[in-house]
Amino acid sequence: MSSDFSGRRPDALAEPSRRRFVTGLAAGSVAAGLGLWRSPAFAGAALATTARELRGLDFDLAIDAAPVNFTGRVRPAITVNGSLPGPILRWREGDTVTLRVANRLRDTSSIHWHGILLPANMDGVPGLSFDGIPPGETYAYRFQLRQSGSYWYHSHSMFQEQAGLYGAIVVDPLQPPPFHYDREHVMLLSDWTDLDPAALFRRMKKMSDYDNTYKRTVGDFARDAREQGLAATLRDRGQWGRMRMTPTDLSDINAHTYTYLLNGTAPAANWTGLFRSGERVLLRFINASAMSYFDVRIPGLKMTVVAADGQYIHPVSVDEFRIAVAETFDVIVEPSGQDAYTIFAQDMGRTGYARGTLAVREGLSAPVPASDPRVILTMDDMGHGGMDHGSMDHGSHGAPKQKTMPEGGCGASMGMAGMDHSGGGMAGMDGGATHPASENGNPLIDMQTMASTPRLDDPGIGLRDNGRRVLRYADLKSLFEDPDGREPSRTVELHLTGHMEKFAWSFDGLKFMDAQPLRLNYGERMRITLVNDTMMTHPIHLHGLWSDLENEQGEFQVRKHTIDMPPGTRRSYRVRADALGRWAYHCHLLYHMEAGMMREVRVEE
Repeated sequence: MSSDFSGRRPDALAEPSRRRFVTGLAAGSVAAGLGLWRSPAFAGAALATTARELRGLDFDLAIDAAPVNFTGRVRPAITVNGSLPGPILRWREGDTVTLRVANRLRDTSSIHWHGILLPANMDGVPGLSFDGIPPGETYAYRFQLRQSGSYWYHSHSMFQEQAGLYGAIVVDPLQPPPFHYDREHVMLLSDWTDLDPAALFRRMKKMSDYDNTYKRTVGDFARDAREQGLAATLRDRGQWGRMRMTPTDLSDINAHTYTYLLNGTAPAANWTGLFRSGERVLLRFINASAMSYFDVRIPGLKMTVVAADGQYIHPVSVDEFRIAVAETFDVIVEPSGQDAYTIFAQDMGRTGYARGTLAVREGLSAPVPASDPRVILTMDDMGHGGMDHGSMDHGSHGAPKQKTMPEGGCGASMGMAGMDHSGGGMAGMDGGATHPASENGNPLIDMQTMASTPRLDDPGIGLRDNGRRVLRYADLKSLFEDPDGREPSRTVELHLTGHMEKFAWSFDGLKFMDAQPLRLNYGERMRITLVNDTMMTHPIHLHGLWSDLENEQGEFQVRKHTIDMPPGTRRSYRVRADALGRWAYHCHLLYHMEAGMMREVRVEE
């Protein structure tokens, strides 16, 4: 699709100031159309601080184009029923809902109901489960709700998700939840760019490190040589050079390009959710961004995490949590003693933040904390343990200690042995370095991990030893036992692969168009083991089926729909193939998926 519906060049307008771009306007709006768009009824109206909530069994949704203004520039966007984000859809477990989705765009569109169990032809992925919704036509989605919790919806057509086609879903349970709360707020996090998303993708293909402006300098080299020795410093720079990456490269796109939004509101506009002192408030955090991880905290308040990806877990009290793209976390807070608290969601690269306020009345605010220091990556962070950095101290983030590097270096020379994809159980969880034959000499791969481990107890890069209690994957434990109960009958191992400079991403070095479908037998219980050979984090989402994450002993731990894969990790989860059809399986970083990190999964009788 062409995301710039006007046909104007995305760089045709003057660049706003960095502060204006990061924090946005004090009030974003759907703007009058400059004569470039059909003028919808809502044009010129201000965006609501909270998306409208729609309840019931029957819904009419209209996908349309509208100009918006978050940063001082009027830019094209995609809206649902005239809002960005789209309306909150409130359903009830056990009900059958009908959603008539009208496409008023010039291009084919779609809506995928992320994390919702439904028939394949209702899943909303063009080319797999249906043909998409042509311009001017309406598609009727109809399915029964077999679950409850916090979810979201978004387009699965090209870059429409980045342009604004997303919204929150809340499915109320039939039975009371295992916790009490007095009120609730949806906390929908997202990233906005004034660029045409297709143009942004082309830029990433041409210059993947465009937003990585914090590269080390000659002065850094001199300081490191003085403190750590010249040989260790040269060795360190050589290792990073062979991987075509810098130790400041945490995310492909950051606040140099993005303005981060909370419920469609830029930081300067200060979205506000109300509370009364002493209430228990449920906050439904949903990461609906295209490419951004957020580290979330509310200074002065403990957060009790009670659900992950819509599923109840044993409550965990934390000060902070990292939420990967497409994940959801429900947390309970009990504000009292002050009138306002800041909801602070900084991006993983520490370049910007989304922000809102919990307050006893509108118009209040609390101090916004300073962003944490920038993170400097280590080779152990990248899954290349064994590389000697001369014991360099990169601050207080607690990276694992380095060991002596074996001969042979890193990068593409790290071992290209073939691999059995049907291996048994949790073998290899200690980090063997076997790789699929399709990685051998592959021009789409410039890196491979040497020692992958689950690292479920690691809070993540930039969150270690920061003085706060940070949620870890090891803390997430479902309130229920393994819903299937069977041991997996087979294991499929897939490697997450990529090439940084080419901005090429794949499974096992094979792009979507070149890979055969992953075939599952209807009713089987099987295991998927993912190994992240790349230097980037990847949130992996399997449509239509639950992903039951295992602990390091191979036991069921927590049910999720999206599994986060930090660099160099190996994580396994069980899948019950209980939904016939063709399903998408992909990295939920939008531009990684479009660049090739996607597979088709077929569940067949």
